[in-house]
Amino acid sequence: MSNLPADPMGAAWLARTYGVEPMGRLPVLSQVGGRRASEINEGFRLEAYLEIMRPAATPAAHLQFHLRHEVPHLEFLSRLFAQAGPDFVQAWIAAEPTGQYARRAAFLYEWLTGDLLQVPERLGGNYVDAIDAAKMVAASPERAVKVQRWRVNDNLPGTRDFCPTVVKNEAVVRAAELDVSVLFGELTDEFGEDLLMRAAAWMTLRESRASFAIEGEAGQATRVQRFADVMARRTGQGEWPLTDTVLAELQREILGERTTLVRFGIRQSPVFVGEVVRYQEVVHYVAPVAEDVPAMLEGLRVFLERTQGQSPVMRSAVASFGFVYIHPLADGNGRVHRFLINDVLRRDGVIPDPVILPVSAVITDDVGERRGYERVLDQMSTPLMQGVREYVTFEPVQTTYPDGVVSNFAFGGAEQARPLWRYPDLGPHVVVLSNILGRTLTEQMREESRYLRRHGWARAALKEIVEMPDQQADRVLRSIEQNRGELSNVLAKEMPVLREPGIWSDIVEVVERAFRD
Repeated sequence: MSNLPADPMGAAWLARTYGVEPMGRLPVLSQVGGRRASEINEGFRLEAYLEIMRPAATPAAHLQFHLRHEVPHLEFLSRLFAQAGPDFVQAWIAAEPTGQYARRAAFLYEWLTGDLLQVPERLGGNYVDAIDAAKMVAASPERAVKVQRWRVNDNLPGTRDFCPTVVKNEAVVRAAELDVSVLFGELTDEFGEDLLMRAAAWMTLRESRASFAIEGEAGQATRVQRFADVMARRTGQGEWPLTDTVLAELQREILGERTTLVRFGIRQSPVFVGEVVRYQEVVHYVAPVAEDVPAMLEGLRVFLERTQGQSPVMRSAVASFGFVYIHPLADGNGRVHRFLINDVLRRDGVIPDPVILPVSAVITDDVGERRGYERVLDQMSTPLMQGVREYVTFEPVQTTYPDGVVSNFAFGGAEQARPLWRYPDLGPHVVVLSNILGRTLTEQMREESRYLRRHGWARAALKEIVEMPDQQADRVLRSIEQNRGELSNVLAKEMPVLREPGIWSDIVEVVERAFRD
């Protein structure tokens, strides 16, 4: 508990009192200080309050302070309730049956634990939201559900099995406000819809190639083309790829039929993300146990359903990173993760068919963006592994699982990991994806479109010198680039007219001018 303040309040007091601390970082820590002060570091806040604000030294008083003045932290509350049991919440609601914070606490206790409390006969009061939508992403108002039992509006965006948290600090709010449709409209105004539509196929292929590069598998031509075809056909189409049936179809198309898997769809085997270093397995992240995965995917589907109409950037980040943390497939998780970025943006109507944003290209081409992408993944994996590494083992005997996976990996820390798996903080992921999308639309796509426009100018200019089909003109342009303006013997043999005096030099001159202007 070394990171807790010396004289804590709220969640920090409860953490110290019950010996419970979340793996994920608490977004707000409160303490008693000599003056009122607020310190913000990388989106996390340390609040100092005067002595007059100190709650009574009871769990109910500090939980009320947490719900009222801090940001409710579902992973922490899940661990707290498991450790403390129902008694203090039951006593609180019995003493204050009309109190909004007591009713919210009772609702959250039942929602997080699955255990029921006794409802006081005198329970009353106006309906109150379970969580404050000004502090964290909640269900859209029209999708909140009235829970008569506690007179609480259930506006949690997910389910008990999977409910990502997005804290609305300044950086997250600014990132979620990125207007993808406006930026794409500016591209359309600059280059014209026809040019952008012609560039769509190239962008799709580039996204596929870059996606493999992120996984260290560049140069896999057949697999790259196959993934590009999947993105072109399936982005924004049909049901969300979050059920066994739909995921099986998508996975089959991405992987192809030649695979060691004997069953497509949701995995039936344990999985971890890691690497082999000097013949030793190094585990970077342990994914949720197989039996938890279907319910977690349903929670992600509910999140997307209950946040309809909210920021497409936020929804895209939660869908894609939430998916990769659930890691529901035995193979292909990274590709579906990056597929979902475009899938959500297309479904939310901010990117038109058939455009695919080459977000992976920004990650692979820019060292800083790649580092930021990897760093945000570490924000989930590092604290998880610090808490559960002792439960990771590699058994002497391999096990063959029903989906065809053969592995000696074993993990006995599901109970310790489950609260973090279920309630990850994905606010930083919104910021990272927003940066990537912004750069994709203002730099990467503008560069691609500018190149394509100049390519068209160059093709038209060289055809003014020598008439030829577009396919041959493109071969000439490619040869000029590859051979630095020299006429290759292969090209001269294929098109003898290029050897005639002055022809090749004139072509090179007009092509260079087209790409220079």
